[in-house]
Order: sequence, then C-alpha cells, then structure tokens
Amino acid sequence: YQHNRRMSIRRGLPFAVAHKVRDTCLCLHLQRAARVAARRYDEALRPAGLTNWQFSLLMSLNRAEPPAMGDVATLLGMDRTTLTANLKPLARRGLVKVTVDKADRRSRRLKLTPAGREGLIEALPLWKRAQAAAERLVARSGPDRLRGDLRALS
Repeated sequence: YQHNRRMSIRRGLPFAVAHKVRDTCLCLHLQRAARVAARRYDEALRPAGLTNWQFSLLMSLNRAEPPAMGDVATLLGMDRTTLTANLKPLARRGLVKVTVDKADRRSRRLKLTPAGREGLIEALPLWKRAQAAAERLVARSGPDRLRGDLRALS
C-alpha cells in the first residue's frame, strides 16, 4: 500500500481530479452556499443590529421555558464552547441572560430578555424578506426539498 501511495504522489494529481472534486463535492458546495447565504442574511438583518447567527440563536431561545445550553448547542449544530462565545456579545447587549439551572447547578439555562424579544420583533420582517428572496432562488427545485436534503446531511 505504502509503495503504491508513494508512487501516486510522485506522479502528481491530475487536474481532472481537482475539477471533479470542485464540481461534485457536496461539502464544498454546501460551504460556499452557506457563506453566500450567510452574507445575504447578515446584510438583511444589519438594520436590526444582528447577524444571521445571532438572529438564529435568539430565535432558538424564544420558548415558554428557558432551554438548557446543551439543547441549544445541539439544535444549532455547534459545540458548547462556540455557543458560549456567541452568547457573550448578546449577553453584554442585554439580549440574553445566562442563569444557573435550579434542578442541576452544573447546567446553564438561556433566557431571552425583553430587549432580546424586542430585537427579534424588529428583525423578523427583515428576516422574512431575506427568506423569501432565498426561497425564490431555489424555487425550481423547491425550498421544502432543499430543507429536507439539508436535514438529511445534518
């Protein structure tokens, strides 16, 4: 195996392989689409003073009971460390409050503050416009199908 591997490295990698990866790699296409979509939503939400991640994070806290940090991290597909880093600026702005879970003192609960709720109310029409624009871009294949396919990958 090692001998064959060394030989293929010496021969180089054909450009056709790079083109095949460029044209077919789901991860590459997902990452590129995610970056472009994120920029579009960020631009749309800028008047409300939120990024798309902040909007999604705040919206995930809009519940009857404050969710546990781990539940929010799972919902958003991020680890707790990344979630904590994303929460800090929102907490500093008074949009989110992090509290100790009364049932488990090791756990934290995340509460949307009244200011956070007002921020979401302000951002929602901006998000709706960005969402409608994004759905128009995938109208031919169908936004519901795309959402289903993305859920299958996640």
